Amino acid sequence: MHLHKIKGLAFILAIISINTIKAQFQVKLADLDHGSIKVTPAIPADGVVAGGTKLTLKAIPESGFEIDAIYYTVQGGMWGTTSYEFFSPEETITVTKDMTIGATFVDRSLVSNLKIYRDIVYAKPGKKELKYDVFAPKGGKDLPMVVIIHGGGWSSNNEDIMRALAWELAKENTYMVASIDYRWINSLDGDETPNSMHHLVEDVFGAIAHLQENASKYGANPNKIAVTGDSAGGHLSAAVATLSDQIGTGNYPINFKLTPTYLPEGKTAEQVGLEIRNAIKAAAPSYGVFDVNPLNQFISQTDIAYRNGLSPIKNVPSSNSRKVPHFLTRGTKDGLISHEMVQAYVDALETRGQKAIYLQVEDAGHAFFDWKPDSTTRATFDKYGVPYAAKMRAFFDELFY
Repeated sequence: MHLHKIKGLAFILAIISINTIKAQFQVKLADLDHGSIKVTPAIPADGVVAGGTKLTLKAIPESGFEIDAIYYTVQGGMWGTTSYEFFSPEETITVTKDMTIGATFVDRSLVSNLKIYRDIVYAKPGKKELKYDVFAPKGGKDLPMVVIIHGGGWSSNNEDIMRALAWELAKENTYMVASIDYRWINSLDGDETPNSMHHLVEDVFGAIAHLQENASKYGANPNKIAVTGDSAGGHLSAAVATLSDQIGTGNYPINFKLTPTYLPEGKTAEQVGLEIRNAIKAAAPSYGVFDVNPLNQFISQTDIAYRNGLSPIKNVPSSNSRKVPHFLTRGTKDGLISHEMVQAYVDALETRGQKAIYLQVEDAGHAFFDWKPDSTTRATFDKYGVPYAAKMRAFFDELFY
């Protein structure tokens, strides 16, 4: 490239950079509960901040509360807005868009006795590191483990969205709770080779294998596991509970066998499969999909054997061979998952001799176990998530205690 072209390109890039810096954006401070946030430099009265400005945010909880997260929210993404969260008391962000900034706080009684391990990487099968968070009661030993699998249409969200459910399940210090992430379907993670539904199931099995391997570190018993999840995570939690018989056996449809994304060194898929199968003692899928046959936008494979193989309703084990009691919930105003869909799975469970408790949550919509920075999501969790998490925990107590 000629020198004058290089200089011309540099000039253009400089102009773009200057224009970005000169751009002005609207920055709004969210209404906060149970604490405040100090912003440096202070946001002007009109909320107009120059692009490129670095804002240092310091969250200050009120008495009796602890910092949950600092966040900022921008327009865009699958759900209309996207929030970026930072689990620290102080964070510096750069203004590049219109944004709302804020902080969330949590009652100290929910988290003061927990050792929280964040962003534990258990595998990296594609571009995205697969992680989980652990909420371990301090001083806990040999506790049953609850594994939470988030929802989001198999195509959005991560383990952070289930942390409030983790707090509630761990609040009596009787369970070690882990919230896990997995690959998104198709190429939504940026992977050149699209991810199929069975890959997501293998990710969950891989996370469970990694948790079992490290259970003693977290004060947990690797042989006592319950799985739960909501929406897409409802499907995945039911899938790992019913499909664990297929790990490493080679009996899975379409000429492949389910292999956990993570395998401990020196162990085969068959060995890990047996350990997972024997360890999962209960499932609590919330407002999930239990027959994936209609999911054409998420599953490219048309072979009925493949789709049936990923449908929990088609793979319920007989209670004579393996007991997997289920606790299921659905909001009566859920516009995505119908009562008939859940009831059909309950019927399939009971036909195979499995225990199934199905509770309909009056007036609740979809995703009431989620936790996000916006006040509506948090209020919904307080109204429905908290009491039904207690019912879920009581169900687990009957099995483990």
